Amino acid sequence: MGVDARTLGRRIAEARQRAGMTQQALGSEISLDRSALAKIEQGDRRVTALELSRIAEALGDRIEWFLSDSAPSIVSHRNMAAPGAPSPQIDEEIERRVRAVEFVKQHDGQFELPTTPVHSLPASPEAAEELAEKTRSLLGAPPGGPLTRLSERFLVTGTLSFVVDLGTDAADAASVLLDRGAVALVNGSLGVGRRRLALAHELGHILVADEYTVDWRVEMSTTTGYPEKILDRFARSLLLPSNSLARHWKEWGGGQDNSFRAAAVQIASHYRVDMATLSRRLSELGLIDQEQASLVRQFRTTKTDIVDFNLVVGDELASNRRDLPRQYEAAVIRLYRGEVISAERALDLFFGTWEATDLPRLPTSPEAAIWQFIS
Repeated sequence: MGVDARTLGRRIAEARQRAGMTQQALGSEISLDRSALAKIEQGDRRVTALELSRIAEALGDRIEWFLSDSAPSIVSHRNMAAPGAPSPQIDEEIERRVRAVEFVKQHDGQFELPTTPVHSLPASPEAAEELAEKTRSLLGAPPGGPLTRLSERFLVTGTLSFVVDLGTDAADAASVLLDRGAVALVNGSLGVGRRRLALAHELGHILVADEYTVDWRVEMSTTTGYPEKILDRFARSLLLPSNSLARHWKEWGGGQDNSFRAAAVQIASHYRVDMATLSRRLSELGLIDQEQASLVRQFRTTKTDIVDFNLVVGDELASNRRDLPRQYEAAVIRLYRGEVISAERALDLFFGTWEATDLPRLPTSPEAAIWQFIS
């Protein structure tokens, strides 16, 4: 297997603890006595291939996860967690995608992520605004106006963006730095404005070289420390650049009582942000006072607004669209066409977004060719 019994046992114990299972519970699940499982975890008893397969299935992991190390940033993150504490679902989901990306990078020579530019954490709100302006330029976006197609644009920074439904009680987003490039994961259960803000916030973490980050309630917490607050400012500035926002606020009547709500509704749609983000941004730029900010947060766009103002209705970063980074998909297809991986492995690397019928047809291979597959 290429890994000694003690290391394999430790990895099994760690995976069991992350899943929140006791030795007794896992043993019952795989029809193995608890004492035998304890010896396996301690490295005093070797695990058979069949037992390892059952353990992997019970814990929702792949067998190879036990036979290879996680990315250093993930290992570091785990080491900071409380011993034996179950992992939040977002940890499991982002690790799955990090491992998949690393696997594809290892076996497809054409799949190479750009080097991520590194910046210092902004020391002031003004520095955060400046970093956002530089980033918009790097992303190929105009100095003002809405920033669309975030996941596509973020590829220039080496960031692969994934979306998965985690539920409204889960974290908003997470990001992990790789040796080259990064992986960001957004909770698809959020509204479109929150999803875009969360991904912009994760890009901030990536640009200041934060190895592993999980963010809960981006921009909504009042107790977060300076790094989170300054990266919130970066994210708002990235999505709502000050000059064009101030111009549109004036042009669309934001300074007048009879058009105040209409201006807020149109701007939120134009820049594709939620009302809470718009309220905070208008307030920090001095365009509205606290009473007006409270009003903006309460506004909701209606179907009548969509018709009256001919608003853009977008659903960017929606998990039900089943989108993955195009470069990543292309690399998986190359591996499949080259018969480096099986159809089952290809579908696994697509995280359920592809069906078997979506895969390209391959020429019929002799039976002996099965031994050429990596997985």
